[in-house]
Amino acid sequence: MLRQIKPRNARSKRALEKKEPKPIENPKTCLFLRGTAASEIVQLAMTDLHSLKKPNAIKFTKKNAIHPFEDAASLEFFSQKNDAALMVFGSHSKKRPHNLTFIRMFDHHVLDMIELFLDPTSFRTLAQFKNKKCAVGQKPLLLFAGSVFDDSATNGGPYALLKSFLVDFFRGGPDSDVDVEGLQYMVSIAVGEPSDEEPQPKAHLRAYLIKTHRSGQKLPRVEIDEMGPRMDFRIGRMREAEESVMKEALKKAKQLEPKTKKNVGTDVVGDKMGRIHIGKQDLGKLQTRKMKGLKRDREAGAGDEDVTMVDGDSGSEQKRPKHST
Repeated sequence: MLRQIKPRNARSKRALEKKEPKPIENPKTCLFLRGTAASEIVQLAMTDLHSLKKPNAIKFTKKNAIHPFEDAASLEFFSQKNDAALMVFGSHSKKRPHNLTFIRMFDHHVLDMIELFLDPTSFRTLAQFKNKKCAVGQKPLLLFAGSVFDDSATNGGPYALLKSFLVDFFRGGPDSDVDVEGLQYMVSIAVGEPSDEEPQPKAHLRAYLIKTHRSGQKLPRVEIDEMGPRMDFRIGRMREAEESVMKEALKKAKQLEPKTKKNVGTDVVGDKMGRIHIGKQDLGKLQTRKMKGLKRDREAGAGDEDVTMVDGDSGSEQKRPKHST
């Protein structure tokens, strides 16, 4: 842990205030580190991820003798020194080839980690796709395809942790409004169906540039063009966060919680629904609409006289009411 230093001038005071907890946190900065041995594929993958994460990214090229799952003291030092909440550590060994370790921090301590082993045969860099790239600092659309993401949303597991890491990595800062013109690229993460031969299938990461064309209608015609990088990886070791620490990390400030109004809520669609409480009604005193036709029949029925009629065939007498004219 770094020792606490009191600010000596206004500049250092502003720097310390920037690192203090806030109701709305700053965009998460990602720090890219490499180990003592890192293959060329790992270094190229880290360079491409650094390009997509800009401007909230810092990349170090010096070798570091760090083993994240054995000792995290060096990672916590780098996190506090650079105010980084995310880390990507690249390494390569015979046992764990082309390894990218994603690390998430809370209060400058390791929260959780996951290892991803790149497939060198299918890997393609940004430079290998000769087309236009997205602008720096743009937020992507995220697409998670595969039943493993739906199952892991309730049961947890490695794919739930992978989805959480990638959402945190590409999220950026909080935005209340979205401009359609700002949606320039999409990141797709697809996973096949598990089988007996492959219980943990590979994850396929692709990045596509979004192009809009005139269609003669109100909505434009949308096309996508792969811009890179192309990565296929399988999941290695992982360390999940402790339940109490994760609960503390997900805590929100009280001023950000929406104020609940009494008897007002929303339905499944999102429409506002309200409940009104009224007193007990006496339906006997309910004023109804008066119809003249019904009123005339009631008055006429009171003055009707019974007239006796004789049937000529049967000789029986029948009575019928005589209506007044």
